[in-house]
Amino acid sequence: MKKFTLMMVVMLACLFKVNAQEPQFASKEQQNRNVLIEELTGRLCGYCPGGQATVNQIVAKDPERIFTVNIHAQSSLSPTNYPNLNTTKGASLFNAFIESGIPAAVVNRMEEGGKLVKLHPSQCASYVDTQLNQVAEVNMGGQVVVNPVTRVATITVEAYYTADSQVDNNYLTIMMMQDSIFGSQSGATSNPAQVVNGEYCHMHTLRDIITDTWGDAIAPTTAGTLITKQYVYTIPEVIGDPNGVEVNIDDVHFIAFITEKKKGTATEPILNVCGLDIIEGTDEPIYPFIKTFAQENLITCTKEKKFTANVINGGTEVITSLKFEVSVNNGATTTLDWTGEIPVYGNVDIDMFAEIPFGGELVNVKIVEANGTEYKYETSTMASSEEWIQVELGDTQAKEEFKLELAQDRFGNQTTWQVIGHDDKVLAQGGPYEMLPQSGIKVHEEYFTVKAGECMIFVIEDNVGNGITGPTFGQGYYKLYDSKGNVLIESDGNFGFGEYHIIYVHGAMAVEDVTETSYNVFPNPVKDVLTVTGEDMKQVTVYNALGQMVKSVNCNDNTVQINVNDLQNGMYFVNVINHNGEMTTSKVSVLK
Repeated sequence: MKKFTLMMVVMLACLFKVNAQEPQFASKEQQNRNVLIEELTGRLCGYCPGGQATVNQIVAKDPERIFTVNIHAQSSLSPTNYPNLNTTKGASLFNAFIESGIPAAVVNRMEEGGKLVKLHPSQCASYVDTQLNQVAEVNMGGQVVVNPVTRVATITVEAYYTADSQVDNNYLTIMMMQDSIFGSQSGATSNPAQVVNGEYCHMHTLRDIITDTWGDAIAPTTAGTLITKQYVYTIPEVIGDPNGVEVNIDDVHFIAFITEKKKGTATEPILNVCGLDIIEGTDEPIYPFIKTFAQENLITCTKEKKFTANVINGGTEVITSLKFEVSVNNGATTTLDWTGEIPVYGNVDIDMFAEIPFGGELVNVKIVEANGTEYKYETSTMASSEEWIQVELGDTQAKEEFKLELAQDRFGNQTTWQVIGHDDKVLAQGGPYEMLPQSGIKVHEEYFTVKAGECMIFVIEDNVGNGITGPTFGQGYYKLYDSKGNVLIESDGNFGFGEYHIIYVHGAMAVEDVTETSYNVFPNPVKDVLTVTGEDMKQVTVYNALGQMVKSVNCNDNTVQINVNDLQNGMYFVNVINHNGEMTTSKVSVLK
C-alpha cells in the first residue's frame, strides 16, 4: 500500500461571527440535548465487538440525536499492523478517559460529584436517556463542503445559545470518523452484523480531530448569541503510520460538539452535539462534475444503450445548461445539449445514449461546456451489449412460428421455460413436467408464435440448479427452431439454474436500414417536438427500435413538426417518403 505523510490540518483564520445574522443551520428554538458516546476500543480486545454491538443498539433508537465514535490508541490491544487505527489525538482522549480496561465509554462526558463518569458499554443506555431528556443551553448545526478532486473540506459550524452557559468560555470540537474499514478484530463473532466475508468492518472510527484535541475556545456564551466558525481542512489520502488506512471520502463523516469547561487538559461535560451534512462542491462559480455514470441494465435488441450520469453542481452558480460529448473507445463523438436547473450543490440525473458493439466497450463522457462557457471534465464506464439471434421474416409475414424441442431428464418437475416480450409480457411458457419413474429422457415439442418486430427473451430454468442433464438422471437437451427448420439455439442442457437467449423477430425497421438522407431531422436528441425539413415530402413516419410504427404524418409542405413528448426515451427511426414513393431513413434519440 502506498504511504503518504499525514497532511497537517489547515486552519485558516476562523470566520467568527457573533449576532451578525440569522442562523442557517442551528435552530433558535430551545431543544433537548443530543448525545455522544465515546467508546474506547482496540483490535485485540476480544470483548470490544460486543460493546460496540450494545452501543449500536442504543444509537439505532434515535440515530439523528445519538452519535458514537470508536477511539483506538496504541497499546497492547491496539497494534500498528494493518489496519492501523491509532491516532495521536485519539490517544490523548483514550488516556484521559481510561480507568481500568476496555471496552469502556463516556456519555456526553457527564460528571458525577465533579468527576467524569466512566462506563462499560452495557451501562450507557440509562445515561443516554437522561441526557436526551435534558434541555440544551446551545443548539448546533452545520455542513461540510468537500471538493472531491482536491479533497479540501470547508467546514461550517453554527452554535446558537438559547440559555446562558455557566462559564464565559466553551469549547468547540470537530471530529472526522471513517466507516467501512475492513481488517482483523478479536472477538468479532460477538458482533456478527459487522462481519463481512470473514473480516471485521470497523465503523465510526476516529480518524482525526480538526480542532484542538480538547476543542477551540468560543465566546460569548450568553443566551441569544450566534457563533459561526469555519475551518478549511484537507482530508488526507492515508491516515496512520505505519500501515495506514486509505481514506475514502465516501466513507467519512463529521460531528461537532461543544463542551463546557476545561479540567486540566480535558473538557467536560458536552453541552450538545450534531452531525454535519456533507456536500460535494467547491467555492468555484462553475464546477459541475459527474458523480456516477452507469449503463442502464436493460436487455434489448438494439446496440443503442442508455446511460445515466448523475451530475453534481459543485460550484456556487446555478447550472442551467451543459454540453456533453459521448464516445465509445475514443471513437466518433456524439454531442448532447442539456438545459434545466441544477441548484448550488444539487444534483440531477441526465440520460444519454451510445451505440455499443457486442461485448464490452469503454464509454467516455465529457462535460465540454457549462452555462455557455468552455469547461473540461471527463469520466468513463465499461459498457456492454448483449448479442441476440435475429430471425428474418418475409415481406408479407406478420409473425413467426417457433418449435421448442425439449428433452427433459428424470426430474422434469424441476424444469420450466418462458418466452418474454419486450414489454415484460409472457408470450409462451411450459413446464414443470412430470417426474419419470426412472432415469432417462422424455422429448416434448412445444410451439409458439411471435409477431414481427418483437424482441423476445427465451428463458429456461431448473429450480435445483443442475440443468436437465446428468450421468444418473438422463442426458437431456433442448433445441429451438424457426419456421424454416433452422436451429436457432442448441443446448446440451447443462445450464445450472438457468440461462436465457435474446431473439429479435425482424420486421419493418432495424439499425442497418438507416440510409443517407437529404432531409434535416432535428433536434437530435429531441425532447418535445421533432422537426423535419426538406423538399417534396409526402409522408413522415416514426418507428421504434422494435420496428413498430408510433407516429405518422401526411404532409405537403417542406417543414413537418411531430410532437414526441408522449414517447419513451430511446432510439427511433424517421422515414420520409416523397411523392415518387422514394424513402429515406434517419435515426434520432428521444431524451427527456
